[in-house]
Amino acid sequence: MAEKKTLGRQKIPMAKIEKENDRYSTFSKRRSGLYKKASELIEQYDVDMGIIMFSPTGKPFSFFHPTVNSVIDSFLSPHTQPSESSRVDAANTRDKVKELKAKLDELDLAKDDEYNQTPMPDETDQKKWWKSINEFDAKEVKNYLIYLDSTISGLENCLTLLEKGDSSSAQAPPEDDN
Repeated sequence: MAEKKTLGRQKIPMAKIEKENDRYSTFSKRRSGLYKKASELIEQYDVDMGIIMFSPTGKPFSFFHPTVNSVIDSFLSPHTQPSESSRVDAANTRDKVKELKAKLDELDLAKDDEYNQTPMPDETDQKKWWKSINEFDAKEVKNYLIYLDSTISGLENCLTLLEKGDSSSAQAPPEDDN
């Protein structure tokens, strides 16, 4: 039997992360992982769910589906039926989430189709592209970097909005380093 080249995934003991920056970074990554896992549970099992957490800096974050009120009401009085308005509100929210998910799936399929139909550039196209980049002066490079930064920021905002599409109106604020 061949010897393993890596150690693979290993269990990390639960202990406070001492370095402040590492702690903030780990919190952000794990928070994203929790939201993703919550979205998967909601999608697969059609459950109501709520998550409230505070960052190491004390900033609150939350995730609720279908609504904050329906989750809290179910938690506070699990044996009573929700009011008619709460049921209607929750049903409308679920319908909206399913509708947005279907649109997102359509967009993903269209994007995949477009990508598959776009021909790959040949070697001469690539040489022309690199030559044009090498001819940029300092001002053009600076303008291009500004353009790239704004594009990245816009894409991050779109991603945040798409991620929030799986939860209700009471959602986590945009992700940052804290």
